[in-house]
Order: sequence, then structure tokens, then C-alpha cells
Amino acid sequence: MASPRICVVRAPGTNCDVETAFAFETCGGQPERIHLFRLLEQPALLDEFQIVCVPGGFSYGDDIGAGVIFSRQLMGRLSEAMGRFLQADKLVLGICNGFQVLLKAGILPGGDGAWPPPADHVPETTLTWNDNGKYTALWVRMRVESTQCVFLRGISEIEMPVAHGEGRIVVRDPSVIDQWRKQGQIALCYRPREGHSQKESNGDSNAVLSFPDNPNGSVANIAGLCDPSGRVFGLMPHPERFLHSTQHPQWTRRQLTGNGDGLKVFRNAVDYFG
Repeated sequence: MASPRICVVRAPGTNCDVETAFAFETCGGQPERIHLFRLLEQPALLDEFQIVCVPGGFSYGDDIGAGVIFSRQLMGRLSEAMGRFLQADKLVLGICNGFQVLLKAGILPGGDGAWPPPADHVPETTLTWNDNGKYTALWVRMRVESTQCVFLRGISEIEMPVAHGEGRIVVRDPSVIDQWRKQGQIALCYRPREGHSQKESNGDSNAVLSFPDNPNGSVANIAGLCDPSGRVFGLMPHPERFLHSTQHPQWTRRQLTGNGDGLKVFRNAVDYFG
């Protein structure tokens, strides 16, 4: 099969599209950086791709909330095209601001089963301001929780940097977390850093780790969610910022060599169509 074509959708304020496209290309994919305005003019362009990725940045300056304006574009003129894409055997990835976009558009957590959301839809979850109330950039350690997420196959633990101001996942009702867990939708969870003495849960799977292990205070330490099919994935950390071992701040101390953990996420996506 030919290498999958990847649509890396950029919008005003997106700033991680170049390195995200590079990551897909490094893994054998055929990425194309396409401006959102072009898709709005030609929604059928989405049909030509196998993967859609909404990369990180600050789309529309996050002026009325992170990812809100971008999400409304997907819910409007692009609604039918996105619906076809979600129903096909294709993949969707949202990184940081992209995760915010997917969540606020209603593409996550339900996937095609909940798209497009009805006008009176009340979201069961959202991403809001970090507990510390400010932009936070640091490296985090995470545990893979979902066995069905396409992007995380063969990965048990992973390290990546976060860089966001609105990365805290909150839910309307605690029962939502149990539902996600049963359906294998909790994809990534923050965990204590290596050598850190903090206990992970004390027997409570929903206990929230303290800063900096959980950098934003997300409920149940959730760093990423997938839809029930495992084909739609959103995460707050940046895999495109750890493609090479030398990008890790402790690469000399740990004597790291070769590829960084983040490259595995993109390779899994490309290999899905192999």
C-alpha cells in the first residue's frame, strides 16, 4: 500500500505544523500542511487523506478560549466532510491546541458515534485553565492506559514535554471517567517522574498527582483521550518535540541515543496503513 497522506491543518496562530509534518515524513508518511481557509473553500479535499492532524499552537490567539474558534469551523462548513472522514477507516490526531479543538468540536471523546453534536448538546468534558493559573512548560512522564489506541500501540510508558495554559481536563460528572475507563478511552495518564517519591494513587485510580508530576491538575491524571474505536486521539503533551534523543533535557546524563519517544506516536499512525 502507498504511504498514507496526512493533512496537517494549520490556522492563524498554529505554530507546530512544520515539525509535526516533519515527524510524519520521517516515519514514511506523505504530509501536507494545509491552511484551514483552503479546506473551508474545498471541504472535499479531506477525502484525499488518510490522516488528519490538528497540531499545537494558539489558533486564533485562543481569544475566547483555547481551540474554540477553530472547533466552530469544523462544526460548520466542514461538518459533512469531517463526518465522512470519521466514519471511514482513517485516523485523527490532535496535539495540545489540536486536542482542545477536537474536544470542543465534539469529535472527542465520542468519535463518529457522537458527530456532529446536536445543537442542544451539553459537553461531558472540556479542557480549562491549569490549576496553577498560568502557562506551564516542562517534561512529563506518562503511562499508556488504553490497549486500543492506534497511536500508542507497543508503548507502555512515554516521556514528552508539555507547554500549555489550558490543559486541565474536567468532567461534568465523575461517572464519565468510569465510562471512559470501561471503553478504553483513557489513553495516557501522568505518572510520577523517575526517582520521584510521590505515591501514584494510594489505591485510588482517580487520585490527582501534585505538580509537577501532573502539570495541570487534570482529573484522574489524564493526559490524553481516544474515541471508542481508538482511531481518534488527542493529547496535551507534544510528541513532535521529542523526535530525537538529544531533545531530552537529560540526554547526556541518561546517555540517550537514537530516536525520541515521540516518534513512536507518528510511526504507529503511518504503520496503521502498512
